[in-house]
Amino acid sequence: MATSTTSTTDKIVKVAAANIAVALVVVLLKYIAYLVSGSVALFSDALESIVNVITAMTAYFAIWMSAKPPDSDHQFGHSKAEFLAAMFEGAMIAVAAVLIMIKAYQGLVGGVTLEHSTLGLTINSAATAINAGWAWVMIKFGTDWRSPALVADGHHLVTDVITSVGVIIGLTLAVWTGWHILDPLIAAVVAVNILTMGYRIATESMSRLMDEAASPEIEARIRGAIEANGIGALQAHDIRTRQAGRALFIEFHLVVPGSMTVDEAHAICDRLENSIEHSLEGSEVVIHVEPEYKAKPEDSGAVPL
Repeated sequence: MATSTTSTTDKIVKVAAANIAVALVVVLLKYIAYLVSGSVALFSDALESIVNVITAMTAYFAIWMSAKPPDSDHQFGHSKAEFLAAMFEGAMIAVAAVLIMIKAYQGLVGGVTLEHSTLGLTINSAATAINAGWAWVMIKFGTDWRSPALVADGHHLVTDVITSVGVIIGLTLAVWTGWHILDPLIAAVVAVNILTMGYRIATESMSRLMDEAASPEIEARIRGAIEANGIGALQAHDIRTRQAGRALFIEFHLVVPGSMTVDEAHAICDRLENSIEHSLEGSEVVIHVEPEYKAKPEDSGAVPL
């Protein structure tokens, strides 16, 4: 289990490092698109990608920190560092939204002249395609490896892609119609959109930092593992979970017959722990053994064995 967890951590760190490189390429392309066109909307898209670079670096640091083993001061590990990174990402997105709104206001007041817009749109489209493919990679691997930082960055990129598509469509309309005033208006819409995204990322991370329980799907797998491997015990109740980055902490009470020896009860606990931790990589299980008079009614959510 330790080797598997280490291998997964190494993969997550490599993807996080690659994320920085991809973000740098995308921001360079988008900024070139802005320079050749003079479009405020393309500027807003490039600015959001600068935020992507910053958050990619932050995510890399958080993932590196969360991979550190427990120590005397952090006995449950450092896995919550990923949630802090996601919260920082939400804050940086909000800053980008304010900067874009300022640029959009300047465009509305001073006017905008679009030049070489076709070339700018082409370059921006290429950057958007790269972002779309990489967002899929980030979300898939982040979900498979239970990395909040990778998933948050992936969803950020999805919103970036949607924003970019909207910018491309809107700017194309502005060029065809000659209504260049649409350009800063599009930028303002981009700002509102990414501000909403930043709020969502920050609130989700805050919920996780406050020890949010695992998803119903994960809890169902835990109950299934208990039912399948708790032979010899009578009941499991008070099942509790909390997610901390890639670590999932699980605890419950296991009711056994009063005549059962300590060795027999310990064997059942070992079997349950091994089964659950094998099924859910990164999980840590704590079981409190109780005598049969501590059993609870089935309608309390207890698992009969």
